Amino acid sequence: MPGTAIWKRPATLEDLNRMTEGNMLGHLGIRFIEIGDDYLVATMPVDGRTQQPFGLLHGGASVALAESMGSVGSQLCLDSDQLFCVGLEINANHIRAVRSGQVKGVARPLHIGRRTQVWDIRIYDAQERLVCISRLTLAVLPYPE
Repeated sequence: MPGTAIWKRPATLEDLNRMTEGNMLGHLGIRFIEIGDDYLVATMPVDGRTQQPFGLLHGGASVALAESMGSVGSQLCLDSDQLFCVGLEINANHIRAVRSGQVKGVARPLHIGRRTQVWDIRIYDAQERLVCISRLTLAVLPYPE
């Protein structure tokens, strides 16, 4: 139903950005900037932390942004007291090079199932041009007893 939020675990931007502290997300400068009814938006700088040796945004940094966004989104769609998600597969098509500034990722679920989730993450440059398309598949697992 349009306008109905998919999130089972409410979170604020402050909650999501607190999760980036002290790990790779924080090191790469990833910041969540918007939570919609069925999507998340985050940014990542294109600088020495995320560039490859030739000065372009590293494809691995784009994949790290995509997997981070999909993983966070997947957890928000679960009863996180009983279930958690782990990545099974990620792919990425790198469309456009970026040398500086920041990129913005938009993550939306394609499938939220009982055993798997599939997320589509699209990354854009400052001019809203498509930089990378990624698809992340996650397994939904119960916590061990």
